[in-house]
Amino acid sequence: MKITFKKYQGTGNDFIIVDNRANNFPKENVQIINSLCHRNFGIGADGFILLENDEDTDFRMVYFNADGNESTMCGNGGRCIVAFAHQLGIFEHSTTFNAIDGLHHATIKDNIVSLQMIDVNSVDIKENYVFTNTGSPHHVELVSDIGNFDVFNKGRDIRNNIYGKEGSNVNFVEPLGEGAFRLRTYERGVENETLACGTGATAAAIAMYATNKTNKNTIDLKVEGGNLTVSFDYNNNIYSNVFLKGPADFVFEGNIIV
Repeated sequence: MKITFKKYQGTGNDFIIVDNRANNFPKENVQIINSLCHRNFGIGADGFILLENDEDTDFRMVYFNADGNESTMCGNGGRCIVAFAHQLGIFEHSTTFNAIDGLHHATIKDNIVSLQMIDVNSVDIKENYVFTNTGSPHHVELVSDIGNFDVFNKGRDIRNNIYGKEGSNVNFVEPLGEGAFRLRTYERGVENETLACGTGATAAAIAMYATNKTNKNTIDLKVEGGNLTVSFDYNNNIYSNVFLKGPADFVFEGNIIV
């Protein structure tokens, strides 16, 4: 079977994206998706995305982790599929699409995509960390000397021993200044640190606001692959108008036989 694909990256979070409007990709085949995402024996990616037809919006996003399993929302993947849909000519400047967590709005100018995330109405503040769901589950924890922090081992331990089989993404955060933070993320499904995580950046921004580490509602996050901005409104214990903004870049395209 020949698969035509495009590769995109958003602040180093990279994705294989396939136009599946003809509905001919075998998306139930976990092994194929896993092999495509493998960095040694496949194309290599943090995740795999299908663009499909949707009755009510411009398109539907179906997201798979690198392990081949369909997963929850991916923020940087959402920004990348917006850039892909724009390249396909599906929309000009603004779009709406459906994903597993519901309706999303987005705009693109040059290569900068601003993506509306879901409202967040539950932020669980623990003694040493915050847990929230921004389309995917996220553990957020403050650390020092983040550049030398053991993200892989500490993240893997938290992902498995606190959250069990289903797991959670794990984010480590260090303040850089008022309204700015550095962020490193261990992602479930990838089971490793990634260069960025969009839902993680969103969770980190909300967690820092909720724990009074900043009073800004537009927050800059330095991730390993670049810079993201998260903005939101906060009223009646609900974070709404949540937007994730950053670059989404086309890398290459090709065909692969599986």
